[in-house]
Amino acid sequence: MDIAYLVTPLVTWTLVGPIKFLINSARTRQWAFGLVGNGGFPSNHSAVVSSMATLIALREGIGAPAFGVAVTLAFIVIIDANSLRQHVGKQAAAINRIGKDGAGHTWLRERMGHTIVEIAGGLCTGVAIAFAINAVLGRGW
Repeated sequence: MDIAYLVTPLVTWTLVGPIKFLINSARTRQWAFGLVGNGGFPSNHSAVVSSMATLIALREGIGAPAFGVAVTLAFIVIIDANSLRQHVGKQAAAINRIGKDGAGHTWLRERMGHTIVEIAGGLCTGVAIAFAINAVLGRGW
């Protein structure tokens, strides 16, 4: 197996997390430990799926069946990150408003999904990381 297919998602996830933390910290002007997780710029999920799709395109070509599968998976992940999870966050906000005065209400996380800008940042980051890994590891490393 070509090690680049294993390294790419791991490196992408590992690099994007701290980038997101630093950007969120700079934006809020305090350490953003409370913002770690779902949401934020750039999107980890979009970065990972785009890095894999890009690596497959670079190594096998856009005509390869694996590239089609990777692009399909990327669309599913991106649509989920943008629409479904944002709706979950809106529902959490409504539940928090209703339950804020009630005893025993556990506060629900409201920031769940990604905006289009966050997803675009994840896509660009993932593509860049895939190009870098492909350049460093070469073909068939």
